[in-house]
Amino acid sequence: MTQPKALLFGAIGTLVETSDMQRRAFNAAFAQLGLDWTWGREAYREMLRTPGGAARVAHYADARGEEVDADEVHRAKVAYFREFAREGLEPRAGVREVVESARSLGVRLGFATTTGSDTVDLLFDGLGDALPRDVFDFVGDADLVTKGKPSPEIYRLALSHFGLSAAQAIAIEDTPESAAAPIAAGIATVAFPGDAARGRSFPVEVTHNVDRLEPSFCGLGLAAA
Repeated sequence: MTQPKALLFGAIGTLVETSDMQRRAFNAAFAQLGLDWTWGREAYREMLRTPGGAARVAHYADARGEEVDADEVHRAKVAYFREFAREGLEPRAGVREVVESARSLGVRLGFATTTGSDTVDLLFDGLGDALPRDVFDFVGDADLVTKGKPSPEIYRLALSHFGLSAAQAIAIEDTPESAAAPIAAGIATVAFPGDAARGRSFPVEVTHNVDRLEPSFCGLGLAAA
């Protein structure tokens, strides 16, 4: 793996571990809106196979034969998640080291998520100085694409923004479904599963599957030079 010109973090879960916090926020939203739904830990692990919170709600409602306003539910969930995030968020193991290494080497940083812009905003609010938004040269969200992951659209947009080819970038993803997006765009991909996806099978194309990020996993082995 040669040193990339851009490193693309692909999801909230590649930066912080929030899966259980988000599950609790969904449950609070369901209660607020009078929905007789409760998502347990194991059930939510399976639901994460559907990328995107609103899409997850819509898929669950369809499976139950119920009609809901998935966007309304998701807005309520985001409000609860914001309350939880105000307590502060911490980057996952190795994230700050990889970010610092990339910046020291002149490697550009992108955040290629297709979650909603409101969720992206509260993520960086919760992270604060631990990982400021402005360390990223590109920040994507659902408003910038017509299709969410596993579509490669957000990655192609990031590459276009940087003026780079797929071979000049490396992506980091936290679930098998999301990892399919950069792989479809032809980008070398590192699997960095969080609690909800650990132990699941990722596409065979991933270059590494790790619990902690290190510069060398992201093609930044020259950092020590």
